[in-house]
Amino acid sequence: MSEAAADQLFLGRQPILDREQRLHAYELLFRSGSANFAQVTDGVQATATVIANAFTELGVEAALGSHRGFINVDEQFLFSDLLELLPRHAVVLEILETVPPSPAVIERCQALKAAGFTLALDDVIQLEPQFAELLALVEIVKVDIQPLSRVQLMQLAMKLKPMGKQLLAEKVDSREQMEQCLKLGFSLFQGYYFAKPTIIAGKKLDHSQLSLMKLMGLLLGDADTSELEAALKPEPGLTINLLRMTNSVGAGCTERITSLGHAITVLGRRQLQRWLQLLVFASSGQNPIENPLLQMAATRGRLMELLAGELRPGDGALADRAFMVGIMSLMPVLVGQPIADIVAPLGLAADVRDALCSGSGPLGALLRLSESSESGNLADLSAALAELPGLGPKAINRAQTQALQWANEIGQEQPES
Repeated sequence: MSEAAADQLFLGRQPILDREQRLHAYELLFRSGSANFAQVTDGVQATATVIANAFTELGVEAALGSHRGFINVDEQFLFSDLLELLPRHAVVLEILETVPPSPAVIERCQALKAAGFTLALDDVIQLEPQFAELLALVEIVKVDIQPLSRVQLMQLAMKLKPMGKQLLAEKVDSREQMEQCLKLGFSLFQGYYFAKPTIIAGKKLDHSQLSLMKLMGLLLGDADTSELEAALKPEPGLTINLLRMTNSVGAGCTERITSLGHAITVLGRRQLQRWLQLLVFASSGQNPIENPLLQMAATRGRLMELLAGELRPGDGALADRAFMVGIMSLMPVLVGQPIADIVAPLGLAADVRDALCSGSGPLGALLRLSESSESGNLADLSAALAELPGLGPKAINRAQTQALQWANEIGQEQPES
């Protein structure tokens, strides 16, 4: 297989949460082939090769941090030798519903389990007798709750619970579905509901959040340190957190930081900007590494920054604005307000505002590229790439891995309040 063929793959990711709605794992969505690129003649080998490369060369294992990656496995890929190159402790092999429970498949799954892999069975909606042997081998059962009525879901859960399997509810789209699955004993959850939490929908930006966003505007406008200090002074809580954070990350400083001006100097403006942008999302008090929304915001911002650097090397200003667009694009989800209402009082640069409100310009195209890469939607991703000459699949894969790793590190570095 050619190197070009191996590049025709994009990494999407969807969060999997635990019962406390903390980030537990990602489902990694590997997609190969596109009408805009050279066709992959051996799709299974291409997928296996790029997944293996992703974990070895791109450092996906490091990017996942303490979280596992669920990987879809079809019948052909199940028998690929390259599957065994994956780190057993970092992945869950998700056996697709299209895999027939043949004797050969059962034997292969037994061998993989004996080798230390964790197995999951995907898209279960009923217990069919022919799947009994395969079901006995897996540790995690993913239940597609969408086609099931409340009664059917309850009956299925009651049959599964005595088997001692970890139950994962997928395609959870509402609070009601989440609460029912909790009552039925599901321990893992995946779905659109978690990308748009109804718990905080309708909340308006509070004074602290507005102050943070105004500070971001000042930073992008290269305001004097005195202006930044003046904007921070009315917010004692933010000031204390800023000093704590600066002291915690200011490794090598022999002097404790006690003034805002000193903190800004030690941190540097770009690092300060990133922490401010992440703090906007931290109103829930959760660590970004545990909160899927914060994780998504941090990752999207960093991804857009890296892609802007690939698009226009050396243009630090564009990279900074791309980061801001990525972070702010999830503000409507956080506060339940239209993006136009959020950006109106902030005095943002025209290209940042236009990218957020109308999706126009290079920043708008980068935002669409980031969103489609998160979902694994190849059609949307290819359309966005067509607007951004110079960016290719390899750059996207590299940037995605680096972005996720950076977001994990941000979460680990965040100081305790």
